[in-house]
Amino acid sequence: MVLASALMPAAMQAQTTVALVTQGELKATLALPGDPVRGKAAFDDCEACHRKDASGRTSGAIPRLSGQHASVIIKQVVDIRSGQRLNPPMKPFVEPSELTLQAMADIAIYLQALPIVGKMGQGPGSDLARGKTLYDKDCAGCHGAKGEGRAALFHPMVAAQHYSYLLRELGLIRDGGRGNSNADMRAVVQAYAPADLQAVADHMSRLPPPK
Repeated sequence: MVLASALMPAAMQAQTTVALVTQGELKATLALPGDPVRGKAAFDDCEACHRKDASGRTSGAIPRLSGQHASVIIKQVVDIRSGQRLNPPMKPFVEPSELTLQAMADIAIYLQALPIVGKMGQGPGSDLARGKTLYDKDCAGCHGAKGEGRAALFHPMVAAQHYSYLLRELGLIRDGGRGNSNADMRAVVQAYAPADLQAVADHMSRLPPPK
């Protein structure tokens, strides 16, 4: 649910109201109205990796950020900044000296509104039925039946995300290399064989962007 206020300038948008208790920089950033116009300007520093349209890289090295929930983007950046999420290449770019809380809020609102365009990296398509079965059984309860995610719970949209990125992150979650993994999710994917990880990642990569 996105809050609106008659007193808020038209360009400003409140962040998603979340259903979980937050504190510190996460709580402070979620409380800031974001300005997508400022966010577009601030995102200029991110385009070299994430691309101008925020579509990421089909190689899986860089995720698609366009259309992602603002709350998810904010939480992941805060977690990288604090060291809770292990992402050494990204960390220097999100340090307080490089990124203010307001800029973080602005960028998140801007990215959330961006259309999902560009080529999405997909897997081999060799076991999509298995991938759908696993997704429906183990993933849809949190990430949504169509991969739309749940902004209020910080569950990311996984639909139309690059296959190689999804596969890499699933492996990191399984092996404890991500740092801020949801404990319930890690318990699920620890039981997955490599072929299962590939199948569910392939299925998610082929889910169309939610309307």
